[in-house]
Amino acid sequence: MSPPKSALDGLRIDRGPAADPAPKWRLLVVALAGAAFLAVSWWWFSRSKALEVRTVMVRLAASNGPASRTVLDASGYITARRQSTVSSKVTGKVVQVFIEEGKRVQEGQVLARLDDTNIKASLRLAEAQLDSIRSALDETRVRLKEAELQLKRITDLAVNGIATRADLDHAEAEAQSLQARLERQKVDITVAEREIAVWQQQLDDTIIRAPFAGVVTSKNAQPGEMISPMSAGGGFTRTGICTIVDMDSLEIEVEVNESYINRVEPGQAVEAKLDAYPDWVIPCRVIAIIPTADRQKATVKVRVAFEKLDPRILPDMAAKVAFRGAEEAVVANRAFVVPRTALQTLDGRDAVFVVQHGRAERRAVTVTAARDQEAVIASGLTAGERVIVGSPKGLSDGVGVKEGKP
Repeated sequence: MSPPKSALDGLRIDRGPAADPAPKWRLLVVALAGAAFLAVSWWWFSRSKALEVRTVMVRLAASNGPASRTVLDASGYITARRQSTVSSKVTGKVVQVFIEEGKRVQEGQVLARLDDTNIKASLRLAEAQLDSIRSALDETRVRLKEAELQLKRITDLAVNGIATRADLDHAEAEAQSLQARLERQKVDITVAEREIAVWQQQLDDTIIRAPFAGVVTSKNAQPGEMISPMSAGGGFTRTGICTIVDMDSLEIEVEVNESYINRVEPGQAVEAKLDAYPDWVIPCRVIAIIPTADRQKATVKVRVAFEKLDPRILPDMAAKVAFRGAEEAVVANRAFVVPRTALQTLDGRDAVFVVQHGRAERRAVTVTAARDQEAVIASGLTAGERVIVGSPKGLSDGVGVKEGKP
């Protein structure tokens, strides 16, 4: 016999409304957070285990090396476009010299002083004459004012018939004379001021200044010697204080045989070597071809500029230059230089390892030349990339790396 329904309902436990299941988006957030935690943990673990390597930046090659072909060889000398033997504008005795050979000077810097005793005396005399003329001018103004008053009185007396015509004419002449003297003295003041300016200019001419910034290459005069802008007095008069060279204007002047001048053109790439540094290859370019030939030598002058100046380059040094063809210049611009220790032979091919986003990336390269401690790469790299040098243990394609101290 089944229990009554009311009795069964009394035994039921009331749990309230049934709880809803967790929304799906909460489960998705938990899953994403877990994945992020795992990724960060893996990155940290990989970073701590990254292989420490030494790297070097890939740079452009200056040239293809000794094997590069040239279209023309020539020789010349280092010259300066701005070079001056500094002299004075006036003849005088040197009393002070402030420069020595090798000293760098700035534009307007005082190089030497000449004896200015006589000029200063003449300047003081001219200033005294100006003061005298100004005093006379003040006196003339006072006398002119008096003459004008006297002329007015005589004019009034003449109207009343008291003064004679002769007295009136005399008064007018006196006033006009003083007026003319006043105007002349004003002109005299202008002349005196101009004369003072002339003496001041001559005084300034006794100070010899640098016409431009440069380096003193020779000192030609000493205190006590006479100097003149013109050659005078035999060997006892100097014509210059010193010689200044603008080192920023250095270039190579080359004489090319007129039979081969067709191989040279403005902007052409040039390699130069100084006789003093025969192993130093200096990148240069052609500035201009002088549009005239020397009929005695059958040569044409060519101006060659340095791509970058160096303190070792000095005026009048001898240099040998190699004019390169346009094709060779293009090849040089595409070549790169890396240390030879960065090269590895893998599967019979030359390769290097490049650092990309914290990992070593194997890169096959084409080696065109190897000289001293460097190798010239024709393809496979770009300037600015960092290659791994040496052969660290465990280095392979895709392995995590970190750059150590060089």
